[in-house]
Amino acid sequence: MKDVIKVIAKGGVGVTISSQSGWRMPQLTAEQDRQLATTPTEELLDLEILKPENIKDTLHAYQMAKRCNEKRVMAESVKWGERGARINDIAPGIIVTPLALDEFNGPRGDFYKNMFAKCPAGRPGTADEVANVAELLMSDKGAFITGSTFLIDGGATSSYYYGPLQPQ
Repeated sequence: MKDVIKVIAKGGVGVTISSQSGWRMPQLTAEQDRQLATTPTEELLDLEILKPENIKDTLHAYQMAKRCNEKRVMAESVKWGERGARINDIAPGIIVTPLALDEFNGPRGDFYKNMFAKCPAGRPGTADEVANVAELLMSDKGAFITGSTFLIDGGATSSYYYGPLQPQ
């Protein structure tokens, strides 16, 4: 995003892709969110919350990376707005792709099947559904949307916090 701001034209629109995973970790403090949003990229690994001893496992690292994406989009939207441009983020859940099909049929297949069965949509998403949100964000119909993250996971995160997918 740092280099794109140098060339984005008035009326330009950017969309990044993060993940539902950034929504599935404990809230950070306002200061930690600010650090993720505004610390220069080359200094991110110097942040206390991103030091190896503070990252529990690979899932936590992934979640932090996705949370960072979302916060950076918020901060960048201010700079993009100064140029008359917009930027947003899409946080999809499990989307049917060739890689996902391998996962569905692999060792974690039962985990995914359980998640689909217990989320409000009852199924994974499709690439076309992600593209539909991107189309909205990049069109004139989304002209007032900037600095936002759109969680599109069929309600899996809602079920994780308030439904049958809650951790025990």
